Order: sequence, then C-alpha cells, then structure tokens
Amino acid sequence: MSQVKVTETILRDAHQSLVATRMTMDEMLPALDLLDKVGFNALEAWGGATFDSCLRFLDEDPWQRLRTIRDHVKNTKLQMLLRGQNLLGYRNYSDDVVEYFVQKSLANGIDVIRIFDALNDPRNLNTAVKAAVKEGGHVQAAFSYTLSPVHNTESFVKFAKQLEEMGASSICVKDMAGLLVPYTTYELIKALKENVKIPIELHTHYTTGMASMVLMKAVEAGVDIIDTALSPLSMGTSQPSTEVMVAALQGTEYDTGLDLNTLNEAAKIFAPLREKYLKSGLLNPKVMGVDVNGLLYQVPGGMLSNLVSQLKQMGQEDKYQAVLEEVPRVRADAGYPPLVTPTSQIVGTQAVFNVIFGRYQNVSKEFRGLVKGEYGKTPVEIDPEFRKQILGDDQPITCRPADLIEPELETLREKVKQYEEQPEDVLSYALFEQVATKFFQSRQAKKYGVDSVHGADGVHPV
Repeated sequence: MSQVKVTETILRDAHQSLVATRMTMDEMLPALDLLDKVGFNALEAWGGATFDSCLRFLDEDPWQRLRTIRDHVKNTKLQMLLRGQNLLGYRNYSDDVVEYFVQKSLANGIDVIRIFDALNDPRNLNTAVKAAVKEGGHVQAAFSYTLSPVHNTESFVKFAKQLEEMGASSICVKDMAGLLVPYTTYELIKALKENVKIPIELHTHYTTGMASMVLMKAVEAGVDIIDTALSPLSMGTSQPSTEVMVAALQGTEYDTGLDLNTLNEAAKIFAPLREKYLKSGLLNPKVMGVDVNGLLYQVPGGMLSNLVSQLKQMGQEDKYQAVLEEVPRVRADAGYPPLVTPTSQIVGTQAVFNVIFGRYQNVSKEFRGLVKGEYGKTPVEIDPEFRKQILGDDQPITCRPADLIEPELETLREKVKQYEEQPEDVLSYALFEQVATKFFQSRQAKKYGVDSVHGADGVHPV
C-alpha cells in the first residue's frame, strides 16, 4: 500500500453540507493560492448545488467562479460533482445539452468530473461519461452507497465493474448519508480493490459520527483517495477533518505527505468564516452534532432538515417521528432508491403526505414520476399492483428516460439570445430557466448602470 491521496472539499461539499452552499467567491479568494500549494489530489470546487446557489442567492456567475478559481489554482486538479443526465438541475436533459455542459465544464477549468446517478442506473450515466472521455477529462464514476435487501458488497462490486467498462478513470464510493460503518467499509473497499483495476476514492459524511473510523478502515483496506474538509467546515453533516486524518496517518505506511503547518495556515483563513456563519444563523449548531436517526432510518442530513421545515410549514411538527418511520416504507414501495438528490426529497415529501393525508391519498407529481420510471430504473422492480394504484392507466417508462427527450440545445439558444454574453449562458438557462433569467436581467442592469435588486425565491437543495 502506498501513500494515501486527499481530495479537499471545503470549496464545494463542506459548505454545501453545513451552510446551504452560501460561501461566496470573495470568501474563497484569500485561500486559493495557499490551497494550491498543499499538494491535494484534487480540490472539489464546483458542481453539486454551487451552480444553483451562485445564480439564486449570491448574484454570481457560476462559470466566472470556475474561471477565477482556475486562475489561482495552477498546480492542483479541480474537481466537480455532476448528477448524470440531470446535470446540476432537477430533470433529465437531452443528450446534446449534457454533452455541451460537459464540454464547457472541462473547457473552463475542470479536470475531474465525478458523475453519479441517484438510482445507480448506468443508462443515466452513459452520455455524460462518454462526453467526458471524449473531451479528455478524468471521469470519476460514482455509485450512491445505500442499504437495502438488494444492496450489498457483491452488488456494488458488480456495478463498479460496469462503470470501469463504461470508461471510468476512477471509482468513487459516495456515502452521502454517512451509512457506512467501519468493518463493512473494509470489506467493500477490499472487494473493490480485488475486482477493479482503476483507483478507488471514498466520500462520506460525518452525520452519523462514523466517518473518521470509516476512512481509517478504508485506508487499511487499500483505498487510494479519501475526501476530507479543512477543520473550520468539517464534521457534522460535512466530511471528516483534513488535518485530523493527515495527522492520524503521519509516520505510517499510509502517510499522505501533506504538511500540517500549511494545512493549519489554510484553516486559519476559513476560521473567521465559521464564526461569521454561526453569528448569522447560516450555520446551525444542530448540523454539527451526531444524528443517530441516520443509522436507524437511513435518512441523509439534508433530508432531515427538509422534513422538519415541511412539517413546520404545515403546522405538523409533532408528526416528525411518524414521518421518519414512514420513510423506509415509502422507499420500499418505490423499489429501494438510494436517498440522494432528487430521490431523497421525493421519498421524504411522500412520507410527509402519507402521514398527514393517509397513505397515498395524496401523491406528489414527482413521486408519480419516480414510480413511472421518469428518473430511471429503480434497484428493485416496483410491485405491479402498487404501480397501478399510483399511475392508474398511465403506462410505465421502460426505456432510458432521456431517449424520450428531443434535442433541445438550439431551441434554448434562441430563447436566451437577448441575454447572451458568453456561450455558457445557454447552459445556465437550460438548468435554471427562471433564476438564470433574473440573473441575466440583473447583469444587464448593472452593465448599463441601472439599479436592480437580484433575488429569487425557491427552496434550496442541500
């Protein structure tokens, strides 16, 4: 076993997990040159919810953010997270939009694209993976780790081999809900290393309090890369601390080779931000604790906070426990989808509806879509009687969902013409039509010296 590599998440998943992706470019800038000197395997700096957040809340162009980071980070690979055929939005996009998005992401400075699908449906990964391979990017294909009667080490190894055959340069085990426990991790990583030739990276969250132990067992089992976050934005629903893992492995055969003093200097830059977020209420101390509900109900941290706010809005907070218990039942009915964006929100909302209105008396449009096959193939075939109960006479989709979408890039180009200042604008518009339009109007107003208040309402995904 050689040196373990480290991917730093503070510029993307750490602040997405803890403060709803609200770190601004100005807050990142002072740390970029130093982060570049550390010697990380990669800096995860883009994708996920950062794109939406830039446009919706921060009045920033996500493409400009990427270019700015690239200007300062000359020696370290930049990494992004992409939701397969969903890209960074909430529906499936046509193949020509997916291909163009991948091409532009790499052209603007991304080196590594981590691509996953909420249902682990390989058909939803194919177009994005092929496009990234064609453009010469490093494709890190990920599988969403989850627990169910059909998910086990054997099934994940089988899927990893499929991803390798598809053209992946490395594999990521994406444990979004912190469900991995130490000895299962050891068994899973060992099996992956024995069956797959490409490097293995492990991404987990501290939500259930297991993550440092999980990373340690993964390292002992031969994992190549671990994801961590600098201490000011680590732990809780974020990743384990970078400094802690580096110190823990120092002087062993797994030594990361990273310098603790340099990491400490970088952490000092982010420390005031943590205080600022705590003061403003953006960082809720609740997300910093261990949540045992994650182990009991397999519910990711972001989904828990969504459930609480949904119940609050309905004046039904006393139903929280009942909803938690309903989530696994809804998930079983829906074919055991892994709970990650967007399936976590879909299953969670339906569980809320079931508890408040009676089981499946009120079915959300999204849940109907999940049962119909609009999001892809579920891990377990949905019971035909249940499907009929939800869909009525509507027929399920059995092909790859994106096969039903006509090319849409040219139509989108026409629509965005009046606002377009860069080729990438069409992609911002494709992903978040209303939010991007408001952003473009604000940008034009600023350019021509007109005051404009930018902002858009909407629920932000965490």
